[in-house]
Amino acid sequence: MSSNLPMVFSVTSGKGGVGKTNISVNLACHLSRMGKKVLVLDADLGLANVDVLLGIAPKYNLFHLFHEGTSIRDVLYKTEFGFDILPASSGVSDMVSLSTGQKLDLLEAMDHLEEEIDYLIVDTGAGINENVLYFNLAVQERLLVLTPEPTSLTDAYALIKVMKLNHGVDKFKILVNMAPDMVTAKDIFKKLYMACDHFLSGVSLELTGVIPRDPKMREAVINQTPLCKLSPSSPACIKIGEAAKKITTWKSTSELDGNIKFFWKKLLFQEQSVA
Repeated sequence: MSSNLPMVFSVTSGKGGVGKTNISVNLACHLSRMGKKVLVLDADLGLANVDVLLGIAPKYNLFHLFHEGTSIRDVLYKTEFGFDILPASSGVSDMVSLSTGQKLDLLEAMDHLEEEIDYLIVDTGAGINENVLYFNLAVQERLLVLTPEPTSLTDAYALIKVMKLNHGVDKFKILVNMAPDMVTAKDIFKKLYMACDHFLSGVSLELTGVIPRDPKMREAVINQTPLCKLSPSSPACIKIGEAAKKITTWKSTSELDGNIKFFWKKLLFQEQSVA
């Protein structure tokens, strides 16, 4: 991949608790082990937890960038796992919604990082609130995580519906997490596919991966360590690695897609469409 055309994709979900952030950090681990330069943006701006899962305590986060003039270089945190993160803040109401000026500031700051990474992983919040829609509208690809639960299915469908009907987004990559077996995973994917096919004409869903239910994942969360470091031979880690390899085959649809500057410009001009 060209160094000045990084792939920008979100890891998102309709429902919380599906393991979305776990998927983000472990995909970052695997991609970095493939020799890729990876940056994870914690885009759950008011309820950040990427740093918690990694067991780190960055001195600065995006709050300091927006409100205290801290440079993007100081906010950028290099992890011991081979990838960098841009941490957000937790429990700060001012960060729940970005102003136009803040988006401009972030656009200018991110522009300096553009040629240094291959992948920008945008770990969004869950649901269909304004920030979730903003970030999912701006990325090139959307990796939607769901689990074999009825509420996860209905909430995933709700996110797809809003993105399709309100914003014209019709392509989604699907990752089924915490699957008890392949039959169950394919069944939940089929149900989502059938619902979209029946009610949302033109939506395209692609199954990117199935991650098995794995007790090692919970152990990794408790130990605040990525699964790929704690237990690289665990079933879930192996399957996330396979998903990461598939991600490396994703191609930009135009010269601008995936470009970080383009990502933030697109993000900046979503005000009217979301409103």
